[in-house]
Amino acid sequence: MQEAAGCCTPARSASGRPELGLVSISDAPQARTEAAIPAGTFLMGDAFDEGYPADGETPVHQVTLRGFRIDTTAVTNQQFAAFVDSTGYRTEAELFGSSAVFHLLAQADKKDVLGVAAGTPWWLNVRGADWAHPAGPKSGWSDSSDHPVVHVSHNDALAYCRWAGRRLPTEAEWEYAGRGGLAGQRYPWGNELLGDGGKHLCNIWQGTFPRANTRDDGHLGTAPVKSFPPNGYGLYEVGGNVWEWCSDWFLPKYYRNSPASSPQGPTIGSGRVMRGGSYLCHDSYCNRYRVAARSSNTPESSSGNTGFRTVALESPTAADAVPHERHHR
Repeated sequence: MQEAAGCCTPARSASGRPELGLVSISDAPQARTEAAIPAGTFLMGDAFDEGYPADGETPVHQVTLRGFRIDTTAVTNQQFAAFVDSTGYRTEAELFGSSAVFHLLAQADKKDVLGVAAGTPWWLNVRGADWAHPAGPKSGWSDSSDHPVVHVSHNDALAYCRWAGRRLPTEAEWEYAGRGGLAGQRYPWGNELLGDGGKHLCNIWQGTFPRANTRDDGHLGTAPVKSFPPNGYGLYEVGGNVWEWCSDWFLPKYYRNSPASSPQGPTIGSGRVMRGGSYLCHDSYCNRYRVAARSSNTPESSSGNTGFRTVALESPTAADAVPHERHHR
């Protein structure tokens, strides 16, 4: 399988600036819904050996985690707008003045298209593209208030978490929650991409990438959160739609000697981990919408297909404080 990193998210050059059970939680004007993930042990990694070698999805290894609570959806435009309204925060895309937009989605004058990403001409560097203008200066977030916020860097995600009293999930937490209690499966819902009757279960590319999308799943770009069925833990869109930042630094060889209990990721790396794939993933080109798939980008990078979800800061309950073996269905 050939490497397909460029389809995921283009990296921004380092700027030198410093880094900045379901329960409804009202920590912001729009309540969030989170899932209580039980403590347990699971097998982390690609059991099918289908990943790109450079991504380091193997070896499959046993990981034990404490219980935690995670958003059932990615943070939405409406939720991020509440953060900006409360704090006046400006994202890195706004400070840089541009961000990466997929070419079929761009809503901008030619003068605002500043160039294309090297080797991946479907990514346009669009002046005025940011979280509030996800397709470029002629677009607006209020037209898609229930879609995942995009054009947020890892640093922006951390700033939101500080405001909301939350944190980003570790990579291990993300995969454990993303599997929804299914052991060793390819996707959050099982091993087959399509559901009964050919039903689409995630927002990815159909057609010929990157020019022709048949939109069989109903979407060219992002889909509203909760557009597809949740996994066994109640999490939506953990495959496809948008990439989601995790807290870990990324090193391809990390799985070879990562801790067996609550791994936090390496202390250094080539970028920050992203999980879940996006609406640009395609089975003939980039199959990173599998639940074990990994990717990464530099912390200041942003694009029209990258967002995040958050985890509660509080310690687990007494029942979940000591990990125990779970029986996965």
